[in-house]
Amino acid sequence: MRHLTAMRRSFLWALSVFSAAFAGLMAVRPVQVRAQTEARYRIETRTGQTQSLQETFSESQLALLEKLNRTDVANLEQLHEIVVPETWDDNELSYTVLPMRYPSSETSSTFLVVYLPGQLFGAYEFGRLVRWGPVSSGGRDHPTSPGHFALNWRSTGRASTVDPDWFLRWYFNFGNREGLAFHVFPLPGYPDSHGCIRLLEPDAEWLFEWGRSWTVNSSGTRVLTAGTPVFIVGSYDFDAPPPWHSLAWLSSTVELPPASTTTDMPGQRP
Repeated sequence: MRHLTAMRRSFLWALSVFSAAFAGLMAVRPVQVRAQTEARYRIETRTGQTQSLQETFSESQLALLEKLNRTDVANLEQLHEIVVPETWDDNELSYTVLPMRYPSSETSSTFLVVYLPGQLFGAYEFGRLVRWGPVSSGGRDHPTSPGHFALNWRSTGRASTVDPDWFLRWYFNFGNREGLAFHVFPLPGYPDSHGCIRLLEPDAEWLFEWGRSWTVNSSGTRVLTAGTPVFIVGSYDFDAPPPWHSLAWLSSTVELPPASTTTDMPGQRP
């Protein structure tokens, strides 16, 4: 009897240890999963570097570095400091500060947000973020105006009205009378355009196919159906350090203001 009692006590003790361990495992597992999906960064100083970034990073890694540093590869090589992720994730959406869901856009099959303070765009489908990328908006002397716009007409390429020697590929207009558009042009890592929104070529080509154009009447004098809504948010602080150089900011999620659902948007007039 004493032998059976001792065995029972041993069994109960082992069962309690196992239960505690299992409960502890279940308690920490969600924390481990969250940690794996968090994007963490460091700032690398490139002074005295002899190797080019193309020798150091893969093509897909360079594409992510372009996004994080708001610049193209050619200008990325010239930067004194660059933002680099501690871990590399195939899902580029995990590296954006934009919200994954945007309730204001849930009724739109396509909706475009340009967040000027952070120099980036986000493309939403029925409120869900599907793509993001860097931009270079208007410089200090020609700042891009915030507000509600819409995609109008597009061209695979056209000469700039500012300088005919500038050829703008994957051009998608959002301000017809003002001559404002999304298009390919070098991204220096800060706002530098004449009011347009510059994009990296892969992003501009993607937007060209993804965005919805307007429809106009036969005489071209009246808009019948507006194109993809474009919501340009905030303003860039030219006197402050770029926010994407802050590791805390990079790991945050910005709060976008509610978007208007009005169809009377500037830039839509033929």
